Amino acid sequence: MPAANERALEKAKTIPADAIIFDLEDAVAPDAKAAARDQAVTAVRSGEYGSRELTIRCNGLSTPWGADDIAAAGAAGPAAVVIPKVDSTATLDDVASRLDAAGATSTTIWAMIETPTAIFDARAIAAHPCVTVLVMGTNDLAKELRAPLLADRWNLIPYLTTALAAAREAGKVVLDGVYNDVRDDEGFARECRQGVELGFDGKTLVHPSQVGPANAAWSPTDEEVERSRRVIEAFEAGEREGKGVVTVDGKMIEHLHVANARAVLATADAIARL
Repeated sequence: MPAANERALEKAKTIPADAIIFDLEDAVAPDAKAAARDQAVTAVRSGEYGSRELTIRCNGLSTPWGADDIAAAGAAGPAAVVIPKVDSTATLDDVASRLDAAGATSTTIWAMIETPTAIFDARAIAAHPCVTVLVMGTNDLAKELRAPLLADRWNLIPYLTTALAAAREAGKVVLDGVYNDVRDDEGFARECRQGVELGFDGKTLVHPSQVGPANAAWSPTDEEVERSRRVIEAFEAGEREGKGVVTVDGKMIEHLHVANARAVLATADAIARL
């Protein structure tokens, strides 16, 4: 949400998103940067956004606003700062030290992966102790690669999956990039499904109208929840009876299927608590 837009900040209190990124970077004009920073800080401190995870996307440290953004965000204490164009762990160390200086003891870093260098350094970036989330910056990544933004994104999949694998290796969350055409509901739904199938934990969004479809795409269906319960019940019953093999719906069940089923139920439970 553009932090310079008071109406957007008010709207953010009501949309059913898991997290809000108060943007100080691309969505804010240069002459509105200072006002946006103040409004983002006020929003984070307001306590008016319920259980939503609140973050602030700062301008890069190479810009005239980056250092002040991080200092102000650190003092406000959001869940995380979102840092654009992270290319190395040195950048993360710099941001972390500035957050420490601002007294932000619990504020983590969401690192945006949007350059070729970031792709090559994704493992180190994901493993950084202050990073909790990788965010794919697909628009900038495509620009840096000189690649067109295609409907099926086949040309970006190698880079998306490289960052995703790095996040999984490090045990971190990884979010798919934005979909630009807010009028193309079918295209957005297809890209959400692709993001789910690739393994992303969620998707960054540019308009409130995209929240519902994204939530639906990443939410387990009733059928998936019911089958997950049956998988767990059958496996636990088989263990009690000393069976070496258990089947559900004619398919063999192993430990990995049980782990997946538990993840589905955990996600469903988390959604129910919102």
